[in-house]
Amino acid sequence: MAEKKRCVWSKTPTDHKYHDEEWGKPLHDEKRLFEMLILEGQQAGLSWSTILNKRDAMRIAYDNFDPEIMKDYDDQKREELLANAGIIRNRLKIKAVTTNSKAYFKLKEEHESLDAFMWRYIDGVPIQNCPKTPADVPVNTELSDQISKDLKKLGFTFVGSTIIYAYMQAIGMVNDHLEDCDFR
Repeated sequence: MAEKKRCVWSKTPTDHKYHDEEWGKPLHDEKRLFEMLILEGQQAGLSWSTILNKRDAMRIAYDNFDPEIMKDYDDQKREELLANAGIIRNRLKIKAVTTNSKAYFKLKEEHESLDAFMWRYIDGVPIQNCPKTPADVPVNTELSDQISKDLKKLGFTFVGSTIIYAYMQAIGMVNDHLEDCDFR
């Protein structure tokens, strides 16, 4: 039996599991949406494989991505995180975790939930792209530009347009599986 064809970025068994089971599938679970937003910010400048390989350690280090706990991280906690070799040890990204946790509560006050906030941009209907090659997949769009600006107004950091487009792909707002991908 031939192995199923995947998007070319999926190279390792960890990538395959993420690609096959998560990437591009509509996600509405508030906790997971927040986790993925944090992880996409952590990924900036790194490969997604790096994030996937560190995701379990980050779940432990970041209190299972509970914004209620993370919003109160102090300097001592951030120093502990900087010393944790299992996670992304970048001072600005670690600070962004606290900043974004606080901004999350502002977003909820104004928009009910991260789920409602994100999915309203597309009226709850995923964008179905049909890229033939990886070169056909954009790194950002006018929509990701707008969402990025709106998140920044709410106080979020590490939410540039490219990060937000990757987030939109990850949570299934955009389906960018290549045309010949068996998981399309």
